[in-house]
Amino acid sequence: MALLPILRFPDPRLKKVAQPVAQIDASIRKLVADMAETMYEAPGIGLAATQVDVHERVVVIDVSEEKNNLLAFINPTLEKCSGEQVGEEGCLSVPGIYDKVERAERVTIKYLDLDGKQRTMEADGLLAVCIQHEIDHLNGIVFVDHLSQLKQGRIKSKLAKQARVTA
Repeated sequence: MALLPILRFPDPRLKKVAQPVAQIDASIRKLVADMAETMYEAPGIGLAATQVDVHERVVVIDVSEEKNNLLAFINPTLEKCSGEQVGEEGCLSVPGIYDKVERAERVTIKYLDLDGKQRTMEADGLLAVCIQHEIDHLNGIVFVDHLSQLKQGRIKSKLAKQARVTA
């Protein structure tokens, strides 16, 4: 396993739309393992392949307190969304920035597991938010895209300043 570099907003590669995984093979399983290690190390609760500059539809999520319930979704699609919730979100690609985003309260997704089996999952609460957030990444959307232009500008300025300080 290896730690992967995480792209930082506003990197244009975060806007790329991920392509479906054609075949689940050893390279996809290695990608999932590397993404999981990267997510846990960051630390975060979700990571999309887009964030590590791999433009395939792969997501890893673990919202458990113990960090022992890794979920891997290959080619996930939102099938049904209902209700609404507003919660504060952050993102490994937008470090140190948090803001309120409106999301569906409950979702149903279809995806392939690591054995290539078609699965369906229903989720609510934090897991539902995380699934929507990560699928957004696969579609070239970062959570700050849900915010006003003014807030987006402030976030870009703050991140640019952070980059100058750490450079």
